Amino acid sequence: MRAFLREAGRRVLDFSLPARCVACGEIVAEVGVFCATCWTALNFLPAEGCTICGLPLEGTEVDTCGACLARPPRIDRIRAAVEYGDISRQVAMKLKYGRKIAVARAMARYMRPLLTGDDIVLVPVPLHRGRLWKRGFNQAVLIAEALARGTGARVEKQLLRRTRPTPSLRGLTALQRRKAVAGAFAVRPEHDIAGRTIVLVDDVYTTGSTCSSCARALKKAGAARVELIGWARVLRPAPFAR
Repeated sequence: MRAFLREAGRRVLDFSLPARCVACGEIVAEVGVFCATCWTALNFLPAEGCTICGLPLEGTEVDTCGACLARPPRIDRIRAAVEYGDISRQVAMKLKYGRKIAVARAMARYMRPLLTGDDIVLVPVPLHRGRLWKRGFNQAVLIAEALARGTGARVEKQLLRRTRPTPSLRGLTALQRRKAVAGAFAVRPEHDIAGRTIVLVDDVYTTGSTCSSCARALKKAGAARVELIGWARVLRPAPFAR
């Protein structure tokens, strides 16, 4: 009887509040998926590619791109679920500014296959407390918590802190971005991360200035390896990747 009542309740709920496309709101078959139109507009990124930055290496047998060989980044492995575009941006904006908290679970659904290894420590890229009070939540924390469900990974929300407010990086050059976030992050002294692998979590990866600054602080505190997993990333042709 209880199973019958649960199923009946679910059907009533599905009828009155049908699942909607994560991006456009079109009715779909289940929660946390995209409609056919939005799905085809998304460019899902493969787990392969450069072993460090993750950029596609089409038409070549090498496993590390020339840019990473010439100037190895501070982040040892960078992966994102989709390319940054109209639909992926819309999804990110829904979470960050539209307060559609459930979107974080949908993002995590497509990011989860990118997690590798055991004993994973997920560290959300932190907001400064002033911005956190204004917004009310950190979208990276919501994504990390959703990622951790069912994976055995643990989330360390307080491990990394932003020591000072930083300006918006929108419209800045790569050099200006690096200067803006230099020294803006630190590991809380009560956390011992010596020899550990830390996986940073963020919504959008652009030039990597913020995450690189996070990685520098983590490695200074003793982390052996720092990786990054994001929802979307801006793809730019690497000048040495052929």
